Amino acid sequence: MSSQANKDGTVGKALEILDDVAAFGRPVRFNDLLADSKHPKATLYRLMQTLTNQGMLDYNPDHQTYSPGVRLVRLAHSAWQQSSLAPIAKIAIDKLSTGLGQTIHLAQLDNGQVLYVDKRDANRPIEMFSQAGKIGPGYCTGVGKAMLAFLDDDLRAKALAQQAFYAFTDNTITDCETLNAELSVIRKTGVSFDREEHEPSIICVAVPILALSGRVLGGLSVTSSTNRTNLDELKEFAPQMKRAAKEIATASENWQFPNH
Repeated sequence: MSSQANKDGTVGKALEILDDVAAFGRPVRFNDLLADSKHPKATLYRLMQTLTNQGMLDYNPDHQTYSPGVRLVRLAHSAWQQSSLAPIAKIAIDKLSTGLGQTIHLAQLDNGQVLYVDKRDANRPIEMFSQAGKIGPGYCTGVGKAMLAFLDDDLRAKALAQQAFYAFTDNTITDCETLNAELSVIRKTGVSFDREEHEPSIICVAVPILALSGRVLGGLSVTSSTNRTNLDELKEFAPQMKRAAKEIATASENWQFPNH
């Protein structure tokens, strides 16, 4: 159990259980959750029953498994409409993808990690980890570094403390000092790169999406493969990407929530 969940009491513990169920990526049995849980059996069972009663978890009596509930789908839809950049950015990333003929990712930060909220495939899609709705690491993705670089000092320190610094490839940055040095360069240029740091052969160029106040709203990346291109060629897309990021930031200032 995380220290934050402990500080947040029953609500924090319940949300942590929802995260644990979702992390399995498939329906999960109670004993599977219990094996990795720091909650006592009775506490875990009580919280899961409450979550099930509230529609946050769904229980299949035939298979005796739990999965995220339909109520979460409704909440996710509302969050997508009200908190995601995706509806605001749609026109800009459609235009960018069409103009560049490349794979575009739109992302936001979530507890120091990258939450991919939209994606446009190029004419020749590339197999890669990042899909809309997935969470990726901040420290070894181009779009993650673009966003981390422009956080204010306190928020950046907090986000860096949440990085795992696991070596996914030989190119992965695995320490905070090296990452901080790169983030300093990114703040000067406004452009970041993924040099096969998260996945072999996958490279990208990325830019932040900043509000007029300078607050980080999200990030944009153009992603390709070393089998097709190189970073010098991807870097040529940075001016168009910066223009798209500015369009999205401007649109977000005047965003009106959809009427339902």
